[in-house]
Amino acid sequence: MNPRLTLASSVVGAVIVAFDGTVLTVAQPSLQRDLDASFAQVQWTSTGYLIAVAGLLVFAGRLGDRHGHHRLFGIGMLGFGAASAGIALAPGVGWVIGLRVVQGVFGALLQPATLGMLRAAFPPDRLRTPIAVRTAAIGVSAALGPLLGGALVAGPGWRAVFLLNVVPALALGTLALTVRPPRTTDPARLDLLGALLLALTLACLVHALVALPGWLWTGATAAVTGTAFVRHERRTASPLLPTTGAPVRSALGMLVTASAALSGMLFVGTFLLQDALGLDPFRSALVSLPLAALMVAAAPTCAVLLRRIGARRTATAATALLALGILVLSRTSAIPLLCTAFALVGVGFGTVMVAATHVVVREAAAESAGVAGGLQQTAMNVGPVLGVAVATALLGTGDNPGPALSVLAALALAGAALGRALPGRRETTVNDLGDSKGRTRVPAQR
Repeated sequence: MNPRLTLASSVVGAVIVAFDGTVLTVAQPSLQRDLDASFAQVQWTSTGYLIAVAGLLVFAGRLGDRHGHHRLFGIGMLGFGAASAGIALAPGVGWVIGLRVVQGVFGALLQPATLGMLRAAFPPDRLRTPIAVRTAAIGVSAALGPLLGGALVAGPGWRAVFLLNVVPALALGTLALTVRPPRTTDPARLDLLGALLLALTLACLVHALVALPGWLWTGATAAVTGTAFVRHERRTASPLLPTTGAPVRSALGMLVTASAALSGMLFVGTFLLQDALGLDPFRSALVSLPLAALMVAAAPTCAVLLRRIGARRTATAATALLALGILVLSRTSAIPLLCTAFALVGVGFGTVMVAATHVVVREAAAESAGVAGGLQQTAMNVGPVLGVAVATALLGTGDNPGPALSVLAALALAGAALGRALPGRRETTVNDLGDSKGRTRVPAQR
């Protein structure tokens, strides 16, 4: 497939998934009233999706490596769009929960493929700009999702929210299935036992974090199956996870800590702005708008920084900005400073997301690009759940959000320590259009 068309498909696929999550939050109160659902049932419309996605992302990535990323992307998009249409027509909350789980399964198929397709279509030294474009588009969808979702809920109703994704998902899914993937020579045996153990571990981990404080049994199960998975991977001839170096492991850790800090901050920030400071929801949204705006602006800037100073310095500095923004938020009530804090968080998180994702995808071998995409998406799903769980536990100890925000800032700074293992500036200069400048850095003659 043409690289530009591949990039467009990757962007739209990522936006559809991100947009679906943001508009659901806006639609849930109306959905609860219309379907006469309990709070626990409404919560499961999110939890069921998260568990399905988290458990299957890595295995779906391996399937993409084996059978073609475009094929998995197409199947995922078609299933995601069909499930969205089903939710819009659901007669009861039980149907919504079940279809959200189905949507999570197909979302797991398409999400790693959005990165796997980029790795297959672009040489490693041309990945900076495509990943930056994809990240910026996700930021735009995060900013516009609540606004558009709110308008639809207030007008046609919550069911219209789920119809938005249907046409683009079905159209792109059909187009992707027309692409004939290259033949895979002597594919490695699928590690089904490893996939099952990892799926159980991640699903139980997510459920344990979401179900706090009733986490004991699923948390214990996650520990047992996780240990079994590690032992199995060390012994099997065809492990599910490829051997990864320190840069990839550190980049994944940074994605977890940064997304946890961001999501926890947003959760606490809602109470800070609306309860502690007395702002209405609309004014709260305006105050936090710099976060989305600067996240979008940071993505293309990060592509330039990666080329000029490398991933290590870029991601480490960005993580420090993220932590600084959260600290400022915890210590001020002035509107200008609050806007500044959200801007710092947006710049920091947007840059970390591009830089760390670039390392994960770039360092992966082409034949393991799907697994790399699955690992990146797993980090981006587990991190927010962890952040909200930490914020919920800390807010339960008192009404002051300051300590919770301080802990989240410390969590973000932990990612800065991980950034030391990321690669520095590459010696060979290659631009993002694929043209080698044909030079390397040499010492100046004195």
